[in-house]
Amino acid sequence: MAEALTADGLGAPHGFFTRRGGVSSGPYASLNCSLSSRDERIAVLENRARVAASLAIEPGRLLGLTQVHGIRVITATEPWGAGAGESADAMVTAEGDLGLGIVTADCAPVLFAAAGGAIVGAAHAGWRGAVAGVLEATVAAMVALGASAGGIVAAVGPCIAQQSYEVGADLRDAVLGRSIADAAWFAAGRRQDRWQFDLPGYCAGRLHGAGVGHVIVTGIDTLAAEDRFFSHRRRTLADGGPIGHQISVIRPA
Repeated sequence: MAEALTADGLGAPHGFFTRRGGVSSGPYASLNCSLSSRDERIAVLENRARVAASLAIEPGRLLGLTQVHGIRVITATEPWGAGAGESADAMVTAEGDLGLGIVTADCAPVLFAAAGGAIVGAAHAGWRGAVAGVLEATVAAMVALGASAGGIVAAVGPCIAQQSYEVGADLRDAVLGRSIADAAWFAAGRRQDRWQFDLPGYCAGRLHGAGVGHVIVTGIDTLAAEDRFFSHRRRTLADGGPIGHQISVIRPA
């Protein structure tokens, strides 16, 4: 059975799925949901079908995107083929039989619900997308469907935590280039010219700034929890190799 975590109070059926409960093997073990990985496609499709079933979604109605660390948002009104999602980093929908899926391996998956769960959204928020405004763009797309910003609940799912996320001057300069006040999301690094970046805190701050009424942060570190989550930074520290991705999904109530 596909294992998932939930955020109390989000208001729509959802799951931040872990890497447990799938059929993939080796470095992709076991619930790898990335169709762009080198995992066997048949295994990934079975994993995604298990995820869909756990949320009472038909497998063909679990949607995904070609994620590019940008701010484009798709308003989904009908399903598309597995692996055929457009280049974008967020989706919104008010169609009750569609599931919105975001794959991550340290970036923040952010799930949104409003209007009693009738309008939902999902965003992939790596630092580049978060700085550029993908979260605000998702809020705006939900408002266009009839939500109010203050009526939105957003949950920042498992992602790399500050204690695990050492960054250099390029990332820090990009964040501070938007607002010097965002220095609050950095702590002193363990090495010279390095900082520890609070990605989930930064995402929460941007959501609050966009007027979102309630923000939940799960506070789970994907790098530290090796038995439950894939992690790009963990792979980098181990000198590379194949990697899987977990999925986070929401559907309208």
